[in-house]
Amino acid sequence: MHGLVHHLFRLFIHLGAFGPLILGILDSSFLFLPVGNDLLLLVLVARHHENVLIYVLAASLGSTAGVVLLDLVSRKGGEEGLQKMMKPKRFDYFKKKMRQRAAVPLAIACLAPPPFPFTPVIAAAGAFQYPRVRLLLVVFAFRTARFLLIGVAALLFGSRILVIVRSSEFTWFMIGFVVVCLVGSTISVIRWVQRSRAK
Repeated sequence: MHGLVHHLFRLFIHLGAFGPLILGILDSSFLFLPVGNDLLLLVLVARHHENVLIYVLAASLGSTAGVVLLDLVSRKGGEEGLQKMMKPKRFDYFKKKMRQRAAVPLAIACLAPPPFPFTPVIAAAGAFQYPRVRLLLVVFAFRTARFLLIGVAALLFGSRILVIVRSSEFTWFMIGFVVVCLVGSTISVIRWVQRSRAK
């Protein structure tokens, strides 16, 4: 497991800008990869300061592309599909927020780190038929702001970040992180499959 995690992380690093692009698509669609792109972006920028804007743009585009996939499914399922995935109290909360000012919870979801519920907010926006172009513009703008902040942090603390990444503690953290992501992604995919069959 140790070797596999190390190999996967190095693979995404060697992909350069395609790393955060691919991870952004996976993380913002149906898979569960909290802070995965944040960690990757930190390491990439710490290693290659001059490419910070390219990495930020790649991560933002990847995240926006992932949202397109999630939105297609959520919009098709509508409110009825969303009700099958959420507890009534949570559904009513999202419905109220999306009807009042949807851009605010969307912006917060794009900026806030886990455990803030990014996927449920995006799914709710699609289910309640929030205009797709506006949704994607909000996601791209605020994901870019978030990744820019991470990029700046990497520029300021790059050498310290690289020391941490090379430590055995970080490797074990990544192993735990991958296990959590695999379990979370499996649960997420099963829920989406069950939802589609229930239509």
